[in-house]
Amino acid sequence: MNYLWAGMLLIGIVYGSFRGRMPAITEAALSSSKEAISLCITLMGAMCFWVGMMKIAEKSGLLRGLAKKLNPVLHILFPAIEKETKAKEYIATNVIANIFGLGWAATPAGLKAMKELQKCNPEPTGVASKEMCTFLIINISSLQLIPINMIAYRSQYGSANPSMIVGPGILATLVSTMAAVIFCLIAMRIGGRKP
Repeated sequence: MNYLWAGMLLIGIVYGSFRGRMPAITEAALSSSKEAISLCITLMGAMCFWVGMMKIAEKSGLLRGLAKKLNPVLHILFPAIEKETKAKEYIATNVIANIFGLGWAATPAGLKAMKELQKCNPEPTGVASKEMCTFLIINISSLQLIPINMIAYRSQYGSANPSMIVGPGILATLVSTMAAVIFCLIAMRIGGRKP
């Protein structure tokens, strides 16, 4: 991916220099850098606030309570994982963070869930188990009630109503999550419950 981006930048710069547009390229590079820094600062504030809220929810036991409520759904999607394993707790934390649109807070829990799922994996290292694939599909589809990222982007770029994206976001992520769940259930049925 790095080579692709570097190649596109290099082609653009070379093409612009042959066309005599180096001042425009320089101006675009400087203004884009300024905009990127401004966007990073805006997103950093939102990220710090919501990751902090997730930590408070974790320390207060709210996450554990929500994870227990999710347990029946997780049992259907991950029947091979025992209740006592840490994998279900991390999966629940990841799903809850994604539901609240906190992809930043969901990532550490997702990585920990994958490590725990690898411990339960009967296949050799490098081969994903059915549970790992199911988790990845559910994580990618990620139902979101509050798309914090999109609201922050829209706010940064001067949207008159940044939160207008909430309704379409809920609908789109609900459809993607339902499609993911149906796909996983069909895959389990067709392939059996073996990894």
